[in-house]
Amino acid sequence: MSLGAIPGTGPATSPLPVIKKSTVKTFASLPKGRTLIMGILNVTEDSFSDGGKYLNVDDAIQHGLRMMYAGADIIDVGGESTRPGADFVAPEDEQKRVIPVVAALVKAGAVVSVDTTHTSTARAALDAGAHIINDVSGLTHEEDMPALIAERGVPYVLMHRRGDQQSMTGLTDYTNVVEDVVNELKQVRETFINAGVKSDKIIIDPGLGFAKEAHHNWELLKNLDKLEELGHDVLVGTSRKRFLGSLLSANGKPAAPVERDHATAATTALAAARGVWAVRVHNIEESLDAVKVVGAWLDPESVASAKS
Repeated sequence: MSLGAIPGTGPATSPLPVIKKSTVKTFASLPKGRTLIMGILNVTEDSFSDGGKYLNVDDAIQHGLRMMYAGADIIDVGGESTRPGADFVAPEDEQKRVIPVVAALVKAGAVVSVDTTHTSTARAALDAGAHIINDVSGLTHEEDMPALIAERGVPYVLMHRRGDQQSMTGLTDYTNVVEDVVNELKQVRETFINAGVKSDKIIIDPGLGFAKEAHHNWELLKNLDKLEELGHDVLVGTSRKRFLGSLLSANGKPAAPVERDHATAATTALAAARGVWAVRVHNIEESLDAVKVVGAWLDPESVASAKS
């Protein structure tokens, strides 16, 4: 398929309004001084919240564009669900799902992150113009991923995880979850730095919900300062996750994923007040509003100057 024929990238090819080129096209030009919004785009059939909604390439592109125009700073495209118990997806199938979407969104002016555990998919995505690799594999990363990241010199999200999507629920035995997660992140970080990855290219993600139970997630959120002490930008992903559903339970029934957006926005506000680099969310508008409120709360003069 020609990029010119992909919805949102050519004349009269999409039901969306006429595409406007974004002024943000590189990682370096992302906004500074506030927490960034990373929009989740699952090109999957079985993700826990929206699996199947955007499996069609055209639908995925359109949703990515909507998130960009809604204010998302980064669009995070993934083609394999990593929720607990999800099936594995072959890299070649993953690439068929995500590469056309990445290419179209980059052409439209989005800063694109690719959520993958596979080096071959990461390479193909970077060749298609992706700016960031978001790898949730943690301690089980593919052996050649560090060399690829070093070679390309791109930002890399290093997330904490034990095991994989089919084994991680049985790997939640921590002595001290904060200390253990920090130490295991250091272990993986050392592998990447030894391979030639520059320290300032590494972004840390505590991996909420990955080989962690609800109380582990809350403990990590309460101790984000311990992650920040590693000296890297921090990405936080709470959006619609199970521990929020459990918190919002009614009559013993967890809140459905789409009913967790207000709670997600609350965690966004708290994370933004901590100064985290970015939050990864499904609902762009609510989290962007939360970030704006935090900015006004912390610096009222910035609001007054913006109106003058």
